[in-house]
Amino acid sequence: MWRDWIPFWHPGLSPQSGDVDLLFAGLLIASALVLGLLFFLLILFCVRYRAGNEIDRGHRTSKSWHWEVSWTAASFVCFLGLFVWGASVYFEMYKTPTDELVVFVVAKQWMWKTQHAGGQSEIDALHLPVKRPVRLVMASQDVIHSFFIPALRLKHDVVPGRYQDIEIEVDRPGHYHLFCAEYCGTEHSGMIGEIVAMEPADYSHWLTQQAPASPLADEGGALFRQLGCSGCHGNGSQVRAPPLEGLYGKPVPLSDGSTVIADDKYIRDSILLPRSQIVASYQPLMPSFDGKVTEDQLLRLVVYIKSLAGRPS
Repeated sequence: MWRDWIPFWHPGLSPQSGDVDLLFAGLLIASALVLGLLFFLLILFCVRYRAGNEIDRGHRTSKSWHWEVSWTAASFVCFLGLFVWGASVYFEMYKTPTDELVVFVVAKQWMWKTQHAGGQSEIDALHLPVKRPVRLVMASQDVIHSFFIPALRLKHDVVPGRYQDIEIEVDRPGHYHLFCAEYCGTEHSGMIGEIVAMEPADYSHWLTQQAPASPLADEGGALFRQLGCSGCHGNGSQVRAPPLEGLYGKPVPLSDGSTVIADDKYIRDSILLPRSQIVASYQPLMPSFDGKVTEDQLLRLVVYIKSLAGRPS
């Protein structure tokens, strides 16, 4: 049959793909109904009020408020329902599971670089276990990119200057396409890759077979000392700076009276824009490292500071 050689529709492979497909179908049906009604009225008026047709053309200023109010109210209720439906699917897709696996993604012209917590890195590929939520922490080295996996019905823009988070989960092993869905330069069409979903045992075996690499936290610690950060934030420092041990995930009081949670974005901003959020009772002495460290180095520094969360302050 035609379905065997014309791939009009591929089934989704994530827990939310069915909801996304239904929402997409609902949007198509609603749009088709509105378009069909407009064309029906257009054809009706063209035929009824054509030149030479004997029909009453008087009362041009009279209006039927009942029709206008009914049409406006019906359209509002219909599209508000679609909005609520879409919002519920969105929040379901972006909820944070407790047992998630964290993988870092750096987008640059024109490639995807993925980094696992154990130090294993890939170019234009991402290996992950099936039936386990994976949190992607994404950053762009240059321009706006868009991380798009059609089989999972997931797409997320990667904006330079900030971290983007997305939760993904694959139901079935296999190889799936990865695209950049935002035009990012002359070789945009070549910025493609693949998602390799594996059984958990196969994934663990794959990790052990990769080239030896030190964990990201260890590399971040070495970079932390290389950049001289330990001179202020290390034990025994002569400079009074906020302690980093036990910081991640905790509320941080700021000098303007507000409070912020020390997450990935806060740590990144503190490194690149240290004067934007000054910790209460501390002087703004830290220099900016904007332009001095790459996105790969920033990821390592963030992972290292996160690893200090279990240490007492």
